[in-house]
Amino acid sequence: MKDILLDDAAKKMNITIDKTVHEFNSIRTGRASVNLLDRVTIDYYGTKTPVKHVSSISAPDARTIVISPYEAKFLKDIEKQILVSDLGLNPSNDGKVIRLIIPPLNEERRKELVKVVKKIAEESRIAIRNIRRESIEELKKMEKKSEITEDDLKKMEDDMQKLTDDSIEKINQILAQKENEIMEV
Repeated sequence: MKDILLDDAAKKMNITIDKTVHEFNSIRTGRASVNLLDRVTIDYYGTKTPVKHVSSISAPDARTIVISPYEAKFLKDIEKQILVSDLGLNPSNDGKVIRLIIPPLNEERRKELVKVVKKIAEESRIAIRNIRRESIEELKKMEKKSEITEDDLKKMEDDMQKLTDDSIEKINQILAQKENEIMEV
């Protein structure tokens, strides 16, 4: 039972790390990345569908994203959703494909984006610490019911803390990498 708790906490922490990476990927850095469009959805036959599922998306160079819908009738919808998204990009529709030119970020915008990624990272660290807290509470309940010994509790708390420290370190590494990517000129 106690090993299951540790494995469960590790899974939850890894999900949190993956979610952080996914959120970081959708933040514009001045470099073209198809992941920028991950949060952009269109109404595809009555269903909110990510643009990446209804079109081919490529980044032919460092400053351009090309979106080629599988069905041309969705060009206008995709263009409209990009305009209303928080990406700050101006789509260029030529009737066949949409081109997004990624402008270089100015210094002020870079600093704003660094604040955003730091906030996301801090929320992730809090989520990881909450997972640790919940798991330790569960362990303490098990100890009260005499399901585990006091020594087992101490060892499991230490293991849980190590797992937490490792997960937070991964978040910090991902944050540092994203900060460098944003501040790169």
